[in-house]
Amino acid sequence: MTKLQAALPFFILLPLSAFGQQSDTLKQDQTLRINQIQVIGSHNSYHSGIAPSERKLIEQQNPKAMRALDYAHAPLADQLTGGVRQLEIDIYADSKGGRYSHPAIVSKVTEAGLPPDPDFDPLHEMDKPGFKVMHVLDVDQRSSCHTLIACLTTIRSWSQQHPQHLPIFILVETKQGREGAAPQAHQAEPFTSQTFDALDAEISSVFSANEMITPDQVRGSYDTLPEAIQTISALSPTSKKTGGWPTLANARGKVIFLMDQRPVEQVYTQGHPSLRGRLIFTNAIPGAPDAAFTEENDGTKAEIDALARQGYLIRTRTDDGTEAARTNDHTRADIALSSGAQMLSTDYPSSEPSRWTGFFVGLPHGLVARCNPVTAPPGCVDSLLEPSTK
Repeated sequence: MTKLQAALPFFILLPLSAFGQQSDTLKQDQTLRINQIQVIGSHNSYHSGIAPSERKLIEQQNPKAMRALDYAHAPLADQLTGGVRQLEIDIYADSKGGRYSHPAIVSKVTEAGLPPDPDFDPLHEMDKPGFKVMHVLDVDQRSSCHTLIACLTTIRSWSQQHPQHLPIFILVETKQGREGAAPQAHQAEPFTSQTFDALDAEISSVFSANEMITPDQVRGSYDTLPEAIQTISALSPTSKKTGGWPTLANARGKVIFLMDQRPVEQVYTQGHPSLRGRLIFTNAIPGAPDAAFTEENDGTKAEIDALARQGYLIRTRTDDGTEAARTNDHTRADIALSSGAQMLSTDYPSSEPSRWTGFFVGLPHGLVARCNPVTAPPGCVDSLLEPSTK
């Protein structure tokens, strides 16, 4: 580079094609909405696997369970860098701290005479009050981030380093009741309306309001969420109505929280009709006042596509329990990829292929996202959404 070139502003050195692509991206972002794209997500994104002696013990007592648990993910930031745009986090309430600090499986390993595994919580994060992140209480508690705040802080840090990323969909599954197969399994703390208040507060302690897409924003001036997501696309430019799924221009660099199960919906919406004042979109029955997102993990293509055309955000699974990965069976994955589901959740994103067969689920050409096969408007261009990971 010459001294003159070095002195020129960076944008002057960019090729003209880069300016053209940037202009095209900005133009598409003004009209394309977040329900009109499709991304790959990871299932139980925090799951860091089973330690050797714990694995041996589970295999001895319940080989079928160990077969289903036999997967692990990279740290959250690495998954995002690898192109994942939907993460799933399982949480347990722990208002006083220490409730889950001593998993039963640790003592069972000792009783079985097996070598001790590495400490699952060397920094004693489990002793502090706040929501904890793990899969199966007393059995499968090893996570790349032990607390919800730690997980969210990692996501936010990555987001700030990549401010033009597509929205990151964060599924939150609340675990409660008696978990695990061990007779002496601890009792998980129940989720009440007050517990959910604390959950919203933890989320807000990490992400500011302008870093999230919330139910209030999507509902806008409509009475219910279904009204907003189903009618906004038909509004005239002069309409005074507000709401609906945001365009990519208003969604880049943000996160959106979604509830990963249905039984707690009534508790979360108590005192918050149509999710007023709440931060997480419930996994709702389509048509309910709080319905904007729903899961169709085993849904047919026809069922998923019908919901997508009504404006719903949809998450579906492409594989389950490691079975497809062991046989390289893409049957379910191909159905999901052809559907209108915006989030395709897998244990094996392209950056983490199966060790048995190389099975993975990814979008064509290494795309981070593509125009939704069912809901994207004509003329939508995949390459303008986010650069390829390859």
